[in-house]
Amino acid sequence: MTWIVKACKNLSLVLVLFAFLAIAGCEGTETREQIDDTVKELAGKKNIDRMDQMKKDINKARQQQADRFEKTDESAEDR
Repeated sequence: MTWIVKACKNLSLVLVLFAFLAIAGCEGTETREQIDDTVKELAGKKNIDRMDQMKKDINKARQQQADRFEKTDESAEDR
C-alpha cells in the first residue's frame, strides 16, 4: 500500500511539472507566433481575412471609378 502512495506522490509531481511547462513553455516566443499563424492558416481564417481585404479593395476601386465618372460627367456638362 505504501508503494501506491509513493507512486502517486511522484506522479503528481511529474504531472505538475508537465503542466507548468505546457502553460509557460511557448507563450511569447517566436515559436508560439508561428504556431498561431499555422493554426490560422489551417483553420481558414487567413483566407477569410484575405477575402475581406480584397472586398474592401474592390469597393474602394469601385468608389474611385464612380467618383472619376462623376467628375468626367460634370466636366462634360460644363462644356
